Amino acid sequence: MPTPELRVRTNAGLAAELRFSVMRLRRRLLRERHPDNDLSVTSMAVLYALNRQGDLTIGALAAREQVQPPSITRTVTGLADAGLVERCAHPSDGRQVVVRITDEGRAVVSADVTRRDRWLSRRLEDLTAEERDVLRRAAPILQRLSEAD
Repeated sequence: MPTPELRVRTNAGLAAELRFSVMRLRRRLLRERHPDNDLSVTSMAVLYALNRQGDLTIGALAAREQVQPPSITRTVTGLADAGLVERCAHPSDGRQVVVRITDEGRAVVSADVTRRDRWLSRRLEDLTAEERDVLRRAAPILQRLSEAD
């Protein structure tokens, strides 16, 4: 089997290495959740989206999470019951509902971000300055890849 250095010379090899690495990092970051946080990954993704992008409709949340609206409606209902989001009337379309994060929801996101960022910052300290620079340059590229259709 070729070494990782040889495999990443092709797009297919690079894709395989990135997929593997990103999936492992995601799993590791998921383990860094606050022990009191029993929200699902989808619930946290909804909170993150609302915290970052502002109010969103059920349809926009479903599209963002690539699930059907009834599924996201159940997630939003659970978050609303927990006081983490609130449903509001759409300003121009009475058929739609807008979902807004509450202060309590922002606190959950903030605690989650702080804990995960602290863990990742400690791991970054173990890298060389050159390796950190490579990651600084790669971060916007990875972001672009994550947003591509």
